[in-house]
Amino acid sequence: MFSRGSITDTPYEPMNFFHDLWSHEFMRRALAGGALIGFTNGFLGTFIVLRRMSLMADALSHSMLPGLALGLLVAGGLSASGLFLGGITAAFLVALGAMLLARTSRLKEDASLAILYTVAFSAGVVLLQFVPKSKGVDLQHYLFGNILGLSDADLWIAYGVTLAVVPGLLLLLRPLVLTLFDPMVARSQGVKVDVLHVVLIAASVLAMISSAQSVGVVLMLGLLVTPAATLYLLTDKFTTMLWGGAFLGSAGSVLGLALSYRFEKIPSGAAIVLVLGACFLAAWAFGPRYGLVARLRKRRHFHEESLSRWEHQHHDHP
Repeated sequence: MFSRGSITDTPYEPMNFFHDLWSHEFMRRALAGGALIGFTNGFLGTFIVLRRMSLMADALSHSMLPGLALGLLVAGGLSASGLFLGGITAAFLVALGAMLLARTSRLKEDASLAILYTVAFSAGVVLLQFVPKSKGVDLQHYLFGNILGLSDADLWIAYGVTLAVVPGLLLLLRPLVLTLFDPMVARSQGVKVDVLHVVLIAASVLAMISSAQSVGVVLMLGLLVTPAATLYLLTDKFTTMLWGGAFLGSAGSVLGLALSYRFEKIPSGAAIVLVLGACFLAAWAFGPRYGLVARLRKRRHFHEESLSRWEHQHHDHP
């Protein structure tokens, strides 16, 4: 769809690469959109990880597909407003449906959610088959994303979602933090825990809508959860996790996009998630406090200390 130049045919030079990367309008649009979407997802992901809503976020991301398909059919093409309204409606219906099923049947909310989102995803795949081929719709673009195809309308949606999600969560930061770490205490102090839960669901749906074009409904959970999970392995401070996850999401999106541009066979959405996944594995292995290497060293230190204490006692009491 877009020409990426001839960098794969010429010797690799960093300065030429970055100049070529920034020289195309569609790449500038993709870089700006990727940085903004990554920041919003990384910021929101802290609340999702600490609230243990990753499974719900995964279900909501998949349940958007029928809404996107209906948006294409009703709007008659790739209308940003039609896709936005369709996706947000489908995700909210699945989330509310799961809550309703859990309260009116013996099923728990996770089972209800699993049933509804798989049914919704299947319906979306079927509906996309009825979209006329003349619309130029590729199923893979909605499953795995195509950030190089971001339009000006997509960018405005990303700006609007960021301005709604980030300041909105900051305004509710104190009751949200109390709810994250001790819901019982939050209820006793008059905090509307259920309302805040719905707020997080709404924020997740908005963030996913802005991510659909970038990484697709299959990979968007990685963009939402991985930055926060990475910071969770590196720090105990909430504010560090909150803002660190946001900046990691933004940087990972830009680096993944540059990687995809450099190696044309790597899809952009997959490249973004792979970069973030590599950061997560590095934190898991080499984190200063909770990393695997640090834990092994600590265990070895305790073992040597215990052995030394035992030998000392054995020497004093033959």
